[in-house]
Amino acid sequence: MAERAGAPGRGPGRPPAARATTATAGTRRAPSPARATAYAALLRIDHDGAYANLLVPQLVGHLPERERPLATDLAYGTTRMRRAVDFAVDRFLLKPPPDELRTLLRLGAYQLLYLRVPAHAAVAETVELAPPRFRGVTNAVLRRIATGGEPLWPDQATRLSYPDWLVARLVRELGEPDALAALARMNEPPPVTVRDDGYVQDRSSQWVAGLVEARPGDTVVDLCAAPGGKATALAGSAGFVVASDRQPHRARLVADNVRRLALGNLGVVVADATAPPLRPASVDRVLLDAPCSGLGALRRRPDARWRITEGDIAELAALQARMLASARDLVRPGGLLVYSVCTLTAAESTDLDDGRWAAAACPAEPWRPHGRGARILPQDADTDGMTVLRWRRPGADGRA
Repeated sequence: MAERAGAPGRGPGRPPAARATTATAGTRRAPSPARATAYAALLRIDHDGAYANLLVPQLVGHLPERERPLATDLAYGTTRMRRAVDFAVDRFLLKPPPDELRTLLRLGAYQLLYLRVPAHAAVAETVELAPPRFRGVTNAVLRRIATGGEPLWPDQATRLSYPDWLVARLVRELGEPDALAALARMNEPPPVTVRDDGYVQDRSSQWVAGLVEARPGDTVVDLCAAPGGKATALAGSAGFVVASDRQPHRARLVADNVRRLALGNLGVVVADATAPPLRPASVDRVLLDAPCSGLGALRRRPDARWRITEGDIAELAALQARMLASARDLVRPGGLLVYSVCTLTAAESTDLDDGRWAAAACPAEPWRPHGRGARILPQDADTDGMTVLRWRRPGADGRA
């Protein structure tokens, strides 16, 4: 595998490159535990289809605490920036590398381009991870990246490291400034927010639960409740909450959180949201936080941008429409139906508003009006992107 020259200059946000050399067999040492763990995770994410948000915490949990932040950042960040680092690497290769080497070069390039790791450390540590047959090319390519300057990105999708279709769709729907700002923010690690009861939950999700406006004495149904963040939040103000999920293992996650928070007014059932086993027109408030493309929460699922396809959006919208029809049947006259998705597409949100019921008032800033609902973009409040619609079922006299 040969290398070729690239342009001189500085990379994005990194210090001047220091010289790096391949360690000899006599001086080799064990790579850092954080990098070794990140590399093991990346091999499984890149080539075996493992889910980053499930695998990485499991592997990182075996590390000393001081090593965990770096390992997590390396695994998640390299996965997010996969397209960008591949472009940076491929400038110095004559042919595509084997899978194992591809992942190794991604890991090294991410450190050089995005983590401000000194070049001598990033290169040497990555070379230590390499099998003997890959040490030379790893050293040579990463040294070229360290001294080769910021890549001349061919387009915004490559620079921001997203599929072409995703960038094009969000630019079309949000406008270029908002779309690019949202995509850039979702390349940053998410903040950790903790509720008063100790539950870790993004603020936009907490705000959605608040928009249900559950009151003492209300019966509230959360139709897609797992892992239980919104349902347990609702239990703090409602009379009784029914939390359902179609998958038994996901319903168990809700039950585990109910036990941990010692909530006596929250029941968990296994049920399909398209056919909930509840009496029609019997519920004061229904929350449908529907399965969606997750295009507003990509910072939390680093590999999701590489899994979701544009065709998935139409399929998800059809499922969401069926769930909405079932949710609507449960709401009593005068009751409230709240629909939310952690995505930004109209197909999964405002296009599903058939206008039959009156819309409830839009929430205030940082929410933005969107159709008859509201939307929050990741850059608006450093939260997940979220869309919410609220409808009031007409009362017995026909009024909302």
